[in-house]
Amino acid sequence: MSKQPTIARIWRGRVRRERADEYEKYNYDVGIAPLIEKALGVQTFREDREHESEFMTISYWEDIPAMARFTGRDPTDIHHLDRDPEFLIELPKSVQIIRLLTSHGKTG
Repeated sequence: MSKQPTIARIWRGRVRRERADEYEKYNYDVGIAPLIEKALGVQTFREDREHESEFMTISYWEDIPAMARFTGRDPTDIHHLDRDPEFLIELPKSVQIIRLLTSHGKTG
């Protein structure tokens, strides 16, 4: 029986618009690719605005202990990638952890 997600972890960060493409590649290579190997699912989003782009990553987990096994510490703590200070307009201070109540339709 496959594991079902009960928790979603949401991270958001903003970069200057002119560096968005570069950050998107860096974020995938260093942050998202390892996450894909451990989470039950990962979705990434990008919203381009006039002067900035916002990135959002939602990862899905069986439970809080499963997230903790991946992070090696409290999964509610923010983890910055090495080059985040170079790219991000401001370093996020937190992530959002929410319970997944139900899922409808197909998102794959």
